[in-house]
Amino acid sequence: MGSEPEDTEADHPGAQEPGAQEPGAQEPGPDGRGTVNRYSPLRFVLAFGVVSMLADFVYEGGRSIVGPYLATLGASATVVGAVTGVGEAVASVLRLASGPLADRTRRYWPISIAGYAITAVSVPVLAAAGTLWQASLAVVGERFGKAVRTPARDTMLSQASAHLGRGRAFAYHEALDQSGALLGPLLVAGMVAVSGFRLGFAVLAVPAALALVALVVVRRAVPTPAAYEPANRASGASGASGASGAMSTPSGLTDAAGRTGWRQTFRGFSRRFWLYTAFSAATVTGFATFGVLSYHLEVRHVVAPALIPIVYAVAMGVDALAALGSGLLYDRIGFGGLLLLPLLTAAVPFLSFSTRAALVWVGAAVWGGALGVHESTMRAAVADLVPSSRRGTGYGLFTAVYGITWFGGATAIGALYARSATSIELFVGALQACAIVLLVPLLRAQRQSPAARKARA
Repeated sequence: MGSEPEDTEADHPGAQEPGAQEPGAQEPGPDGRGTVNRYSPLRFVLAFGVVSMLADFVYEGGRSIVGPYLATLGASATVVGAVTGVGEAVASVLRLASGPLADRTRRYWPISIAGYAITAVSVPVLAAAGTLWQASLAVVGERFGKAVRTPARDTMLSQASAHLGRGRAFAYHEALDQSGALLGPLLVAGMVAVSGFRLGFAVLAVPAALALVALVVVRRAVPTPAAYEPANRASGASGASGASGAMSTPSGLTDAAGRTGWRQTFRGFSRRFWLYTAFSAATVTGFATFGVLSYHLEVRHVVAPALIPIVYAVAMGVDALAALGSGLLYDRIGFGGLLLLPLLTAAVPFLSFSTRAALVWVGAAVWGGALGVHESTMRAAVADLVPSSRRGTGYGLFTAVYGITWFGGATAIGALYARSATSIELFVGALQACAIVLLVPLLRAQRQSPAARKARA
């Protein structure tokens, strides 16, 4: 799978050593006079969390009614599963391009802003969709925006997390992010109750505009997030976030002759990285999208249409709490904290595909808890498994595999839904058993690492 990189951090996930000096903020800019990060690493993570909160208000508000909305346009369960699965695949697979692009150009800010802008347009425009194909295109377009921005954004967050601790930084960001995912569906639920699905999408244009304004404010306050990392401060990071026009090539992206290329881009990741990617793929293949879950609620009349976004809001509230808790747990015990994820995922179909409203509400909480682990701790672990100069590529590669398998799993679950809930339960259970098997070597390697042996001594 590739040789073990020398500068990974998986043996000691988390923060810098106690007593490490607070990162400096000044780095040379394109004019040679310096560009100053006015926010501390913690304030930067929290400010970016506000941006993500507003963005999540938009796209999670929209996603809370995508399944039933597509159903009103004539979609079947298989079509809903395929459309939402394609969206997740696009959100992940295209990071194979956007991740390496971010690493090669170091234009982290412009790439992030472009991605957020695409999402800000794609969700409200669903209000004007008159056909199934138009709505499906907008759903996939929103996920395309996520594919563009996420590797660059996560790289900048990982730079700030060098001082805060990987799990802690991503947990804080995810908790703020998910607060928007909680509030957005609640607003949409009110609009659906008043005037139907189209008003629910249209009202999201307001937080979309606010998200872009907040993003520009954070960009001006922190032009060079790479300056937060000690190694980058020592070597200079003027181009690390698009502050200058320089387009440097990271180490490890050239071959023996000094040439760059896609084949070289994806070499050199550790065995643990690939094991972790396989574990993640197994868990997410059995993780139903909310589009399919909400389709079930609509066509089986389990809850009223106006309550479906509130079911999603419950899931997002639990997601935020689970993200915070699992992130802090990861900083303490590493991969061991991920053992709960396959168990939560295996329980979802027993609850969420029930026709009993009480079980559906419990299922929403369990689904949200699993999603919180996916969206916080799993991102933090990638930062510890790849070299700092390859994080954009690492995130892109990891999420591409993640998205392809989620697309396959979502489509399969949508097709199995037409057969029986039992077939979904067996499918998901088998995949989660495989995931646990894949996690065992990671736990063993963590216990045998020098940092773990030192801690036990």
